[in-house]
Amino acid sequence: MDTLKIGRYIQQLRKTAGMTQKDLAEKLDISFQAVSKWENGDALPDTGILLDLCDVLNTTADKLLNGGSLAATERKLMRLEDVITGFKYIENVGKLFGEDCTVFVGMIEGINEKMNIDLMTYLKDPVTREVMYAEVLIQGILSGRTVDMDEIEDNFQNKAMIKTIRRYAAKTNGTSDTSE
Repeated sequence: MDTLKIGRYIQQLRKTAGMTQKDLAEKLDISFQAVSKWENGDALPDTGILLDLCDVLNTTADKLLNGGSLAATERKLMRLEDVITGFKYIENVGKLFGEDCTVFVGMIEGINEKMNIDLMTYLKDPVTREVMYAEVLIQGILSGRTVDMDEIEDNFQNKAMIKTIRRYAAKTNGTSDTSE
């Protein structure tokens, strides 16, 4: 992702809406410094605030993350089954190599540091495991992939996660979410 291009697009939309950095920050309940970092290309908006930012700036996540242009690539379906398999593979690295193996430890430490979590603890609990699945699906959606909402609704227990995934899918694809 081109953070500078994204930042310029955020700035353009903000100015078109007649807002200062402080105005935008107040609407999102963040600091104006965070807005400044986005616009300078020093940081990207967190996923937790991305949809609200898109709402305020009247754009889609797809368009925002592409710096104002729509992704020209064909969207690929991301299956929940593949996400579940991916997490099983991560766990199997520890079983196959040994949980004290430097490769496994480094992999898990990298994920933990990047996501500010304890991945192995999350994966032991069915509720937080489902949250991890949702996080991967949302990251996929933000990268231009699609999901089958029927599959999500059939397999997720957490209704709030279903609603969140649906919201990201609808907002990223530029459609309205009328199913709530």
